[in-house]
Amino acid sequence: MKRISIDPITRLEGHGKIEIFLDDSGDVMNTYFQVPELRGFEQFCVGRLAEDMPVITNRICGVCPEAHHLASVKALDELFGVEPPAAAKKIRELLYMAFFITDHTTHFYALGGPDFIVGPDAPPTERNILGVIKKVGLDAAKKVIGCRARNHHVIEILGGRGVHLAAGVPGGWSKAVSENERSEIEAIARENIEFAHFSLKAFDDIVLKNPKYMDMITSDIYVHKTYYMGLVDSQNRVNFYDGMIRVVDPEGNEFIKYHPKDYVNHIAEHVEEWSYLKYPFLKHVGWKGFVDGIDSGIYAASPLSRLNVSDSMSTPGAQEQFERMYETLGSKKQNGRYQPIHHRLVTHWARLIELLYAAEHMLELATDPEITSPAVRVIPDKIVGKGIGCVEAPRGTLTHHYESDDRGVLTMVNMIVGTTNNYAPMTLSIKRAAEKLITKGKIIDQGLLNKIEMAFRLYDPCLSCATHSLPGQMPLIVNIRNGEGEILRRFSRDEKIT
Repeated sequence: MKRISIDPITRLEGHGKIEIFLDDSGDVMNTYFQVPELRGFEQFCVGRLAEDMPVITNRICGVCPEAHHLASVKALDELFGVEPPAAAKKIRELLYMAFFITDHTTHFYALGGPDFIVGPDAPPTERNILGVIKKVGLDAAKKVIGCRARNHHVIEILGGRGVHLAAGVPGGWSKAVSENERSEIEAIARENIEFAHFSLKAFDDIVLKNPKYMDMITSDIYVHKTYYMGLVDSQNRVNFYDGMIRVVDPEGNEFIKYHPKDYVNHIAEHVEEWSYLKYPFLKHVGWKGFVDGIDSGIYAASPLSRLNVSDSMSTPGAQEQFERMYETLGSKKQNGRYQPIHHRLVTHWARLIELLYAAEHMLELATDPEITSPAVRVIPDKIVGKGIGCVEAPRGTLTHHYESDDRGVLTMVNMIVGTTNNYAPMTLSIKRAAEKLITKGKIIDQGLLNKIEMAFRLYDPCLSCATHSLPGQMPLIVNIRNGEGEILRRFSRDEKIT
């Protein structure tokens, strides 16, 4: 048996590795997408004051602290039995649109983009953000940097800090928006719309007009037919901040729609001994192993998943691009909505459509007369003791579940983050790509291995967020060295150290 290790995997947030095992004929026997890190957030939050959670959980990750912050404050709204004013909800959502724009921009240009802009077979030293800048030019690079800078400025205005924001509180928001701030944010939103169109044009020119790339996107290398999950509003349109969780089956039929507070009735979590990350699945279908299809409980929650579960987009430009994507890829309408797209590399296109939606919705919110209302908080006066908050993180549906005693001290914390939802489909995608690309002892080079990495990279995984639970034992080796650095004795975790 031959073993191929991709360790570490690259251009993601967190740490992971891929192990591929080949049989004697050179075909893939099995693959393992292993996540060897542990952070333990669920457990060390127990015993803390519930009101501290928005500023604790946004330290899970430096990439998407805003998602954890908002999921946390929404959970606290329920735990303290308080309904935030309308203006507070709109401020939260306004900040969230700015965050989505920065995050999707980062992935397209720095993480996923190099595979298309520079090329999947390019040397690893060029397949990065510097290679992208070299290819697209300094003017385009300045647009990317400018987009991130101005939207982080919005996050700092509204959230109090540029990274680990602190403005979210139970019952609303800690600061109202002034007219000067609103006017500045409106101007930034208009720039964002231009940038989103620029990015979609770049994708059109670089990817959609390239027959080689289109052949790769529409090939059977990156295809999986699973269930899909995402938040939708009352009209079954994409919504990042609020709504019902909708799940459709591989044929596009609505399988279930439920309120986030009922997630435990529909989602369960499976564990494997070779990874620290959990595998969520649909309870009413069941865990059938790493297989796809309508009989498997595996589901995906990603930008493409959100579009697959939705009937439409709520902003005009995004709706136009939404229709174009499905029609370009031959999706037919059934019962008034498009059938799901199963080509997983199309997730990159879906991410840019969401970028445009976030920019357009940001403008809608920035020009809403209520956004400058001083009524931004209702002070809680009771403790219900249980709260569940849910938002769409860029990587997928994010759920925070807290329970507390009558003092507001946490007794239970559970989180299902966007990447955790996608762990099973990522595992499927990596295995399928490996099986299709490595056959009969085919020569394996850096370009081929990168195409296997592309199978997980399209999900934009954030493994720091996802590795918060401990389903097994942490391997630990302690080395005792002398003054010259020589190892005198080595202990495993099962030995007593005296």
